Amino acid sequence: MKSKQDHITYWIEQADDDWEAVETLYAGKKYLQSLFFTHLVIEKICKSLWIKYNDGNIPPRTHNLIYILSETEIELSETESEFLLNLNRFQLEGRYPDYMTKMYKICNKDFTKTMIDKAKNLKICLLKNLQ
Repeated sequence: MKSKQDHITYWIEQADDDWEAVETLYAGKKYLQSLFFTHLVIEKICKSLWIKYNDGNIPPRTHNLIYILSETEIELSETESEFLLNLNRFQLEGRYPDYMTKMYKICNKDFTKTMIDKAKNLKICLLKNLQ
């Protein structure tokens, strides 16, 4: 039977793999796709934190980053909450073709780079809570 730490490690390893995809997709100018994977990275880290702060080892089956973290002891700043709210859009909108046209207009190189940089900083902060 897997321990709590085994479950946390699983989610973190998956997030690390997905971060490589973020970088590859960004380098390949696949900006919307890189933001979809950026959301996945943060989601998986949030799920590892959920496991740390809850009795169970199976996090909720949701992609809503703010909801997942609301069930932990992590306190977000207003800026972090706003960023997660913005990042949540790429999980949903990155999946549906009718939204993709609109999102392609937003997801230029500079916008995507800014989002990835913010996610990288948040990723570091969230991971510190696992130590």
